[in-house]
Amino acid sequence: MSGKEKIMTTQKTKTRVSTRALVMTAMLSAVSFILMFLDFSVPFMPAFIKLDVSELPALIGSFSLGPVYGAVICLIKNLINFFVRSNTGGVGELSNFLLGVMFVVPAGMIYQHKKNRKSAIIGSLVGAVCMAIGSCVTNIFLVYPIYYNFMDKETILAAYQAIVPAMKSVEQSIVCFNMPFTFVKGLLNALITFVIYKRISPVIKGRD
Repeated sequence: MSGKEKIMTTQKTKTRVSTRALVMTAMLSAVSFILMFLDFSVPFMPAFIKLDVSELPALIGSFSLGPVYGAVICLIKNLINFFVRSNTGGVGELSNFLLGVMFVVPAGMIYQHKKNRKSAIIGSLVGAVCMAIGSCVTNIFLVYPIYYNFMDKETILAAYQAIVPAMKSVEQSIVCFNMPFTFVKGLLNALITFVIYKRISPVIKGRD
């Protein structure tokens, strides 16, 4: 095979890989959006806080395709949600996107550096910690100020105090409730990813 033929073959292979990555990104984004509908309340949290695993496809994409694709999946998921059913004027979607990126990008970067189970676990833990800390910032300065337009601050605080009467402020409640909740949410997404990743990774990468 001549040098020119080798270059053309390489270019065709890269094109096929890129096309497949885009298709997989679109599919994972759609699944992620659907998973946003499957949210539910959990014990020991106010009823207006829901748990979902919509970061799961983004984490899978970040591991299998790269962290940039994981971030794109988070973006597309929230753009679709904004146009289909948003009731926060885009603020909730912006917060969800930022937290998703804080989770899947560090996880994907660490995993891409050394692709083994240990790196995946470390990456997921680092991502979950980043997302949990970031949730304090986004909730205090972005999400809850919007909530106050529909539910006064005292009512929101009362929802937390109904669970733990010692809470003195919404900000304290966010640190004590939302931050660990977000960390556990990240761990749940990571756990499900570890269970199913080996089975679906070859399909995503085109090795089926």
